Amino acid sequence: MGILLNQDSRIMVQGITGKEGSFHARACMAYGTKVVAGVTPGKGGQLFDDEVPVYDSVAEAVARAGANVSLIFVPPPFAADAIAESVDAGVPLIACITEGVPVQDMVKVARYIENKPVRLIGPNCPGMINPGAQCKVGIMPGAIHMPGRVGVVSRSGTLTYEAVGQLTALGIGQSSCVGIGGDPIIGTSFVEILGLYNDDPDTDMVVFIGEIGGNMEQEAAAFIGEKMNKPVCALIVGATAPPGKRMGHAGAIITGESATAASKVKALREAGATIIPTPADIGVTAQQMLQAMG
Repeated sequence: MGILLNQDSRIMVQGITGKEGSFHARACMAYGTKVVAGVTPGKGGQLFDDEVPVYDSVAEAVARAGANVSLIFVPPPFAADAIAESVDAGVPLIACITEGVPVQDMVKVARYIENKPVRLIGPNCPGMINPGAQCKVGIMPGAIHMPGRVGVVSRSGTLTYEAVGQLTALGIGQSSCVGIGGDPIIGTSFVEILGLYNDDPDTDMVVFIGEIGGNMEQEAAAFIGEKMNKPVCALIVGATAPPGKRMGHAGAIITGESATAASKVKALREAGATIIPTPADIGVTAQQMLQAMG
């Protein structure tokens, strides 16, 4: 049934009464997601769309609605506190969609959640989806997904959608899709998601999409080469980006040789991953790998 989410996932939306929170909460509900609560301080007691109770605190949403996944849509200055509130309430899975969270705030969040029984996806991410369980926690367009056995993991939301669109057009379904986020400091790495896919009996292969900046792709390559027992096809974007200039994501900046696209491609190829030449080739490369697998 894929990773992270399942049919028992009960989602609360922090910031459900705001513009972005309300729009995407409705989209998640329309997809089939069990949105059981909203959290907006000062607006407890309301009903969102006449069916979802709104609470003043995450602790109350957990205690009264049984929420076990948090989806965060709050302004950047308050995102770190929103994450910490879910951690303190014992929520095991948190997806923070907010873009523009100060790096210093995320340094504190990373230290705070260290060694705690919680997984944070994001921030600045599209979230995650499990098509088979009809569970969407984030902003990805649900209609392009179809249930299947290919896992997708990416730093880029837009490229996640592109990958899924190409796969679905070729009749290739997805077990799960996870956008880990494009900021310099995020909660969950490529290696952690690859490990989950490696252990998932419902995932046969993985489509991996990285980009310039940092060394997460090299860490992923080391994992693929040493521990991954499922095939991986990988795309690295940003090959033409000049050093020192940020391209799109806050974390997509070349700060050394290891941060370049060429260095990342080399590491992944040497680890045994099949390199996807361009974004237009994601679907056909995956299709060829599946055919080779029989």
